[in-house]
Amino acid sequence: MSLLSIIVPVYNEANTVRQILEKIETIGIDKEIIVVDDGSTDDSRMILRQLKYEHLKVIHHSSNRGKGAAVRTGLSQASGEYVIIQDADLEYDPQDYLSLLAKMKESNADIVLGARFTKGYHGSLVPRLGNRFLTGLMNLFFYLKLNDCFTCYKLFRRETISNLNLEAIGFEIEIEIIAKASKRKLRIAEVPISYSPRSYSEGKKIRWKDGVWAILSIIRFRFA
Repeated sequence: MSLLSIIVPVYNEANTVRQILEKIETIGIDKEIIVVDDGSTDDSRMILRQLKYEHLKVIHHSSNRGKGAAVRTGLSQASGEYVIIQDADLEYDPQDYLSLLAKMKESNADIVLGARFTKGYHGSLVPRLGNRFLTGLMNLFFYLKLNDCFTCYKLFRRETISNLNLEAIGFEIEIEIIAKASKRKLRIAEVPISYSPRSYSEGKKIRWKDGVWAILSIIRFRFA
């Protein structure tokens, strides 16, 4: 059994997927890398076929189902003691896995979040304000005191995330994870991480309508 299962959802990330997997591969930790190609229509699938890392497993969805569906597919194949989700762009640095694992062990937390904004935010104004608002809403609705609910980096013990019985198919999986963790009184810790946001011209996928959908999802999960 590997120490860490790294789930990498991929959708049309031909410009960065090779680079992020190379970065993950260099991390000196016992790991397995589970890539779920979520119906990409660019060259992502071809690039993934070329990669031959020892502990790499690639799964292909026949169509685009959504990030949540890709994460759940990855979870079904994970065998590590711990699980982390890694976006296929270059916004997050896999070197931070070590800090998250250290925090998990020293704090005995059930979930460790990689907080992006504890050292300041580098990026455009609208995403910053949107994240602050949505994180504040999560804190209010679920009685939390978190810095960054919507970070990609969420580290779990595998049995913990398996027991959440996740159902989301899209980006709302980020909300579902925190909502269910809060309702089950799980211990959530945070640790600062590095963050290099890409611009919309570089391929950032989140748009204003996703913010509206997030608000509706927060309300739905609060009263589910």
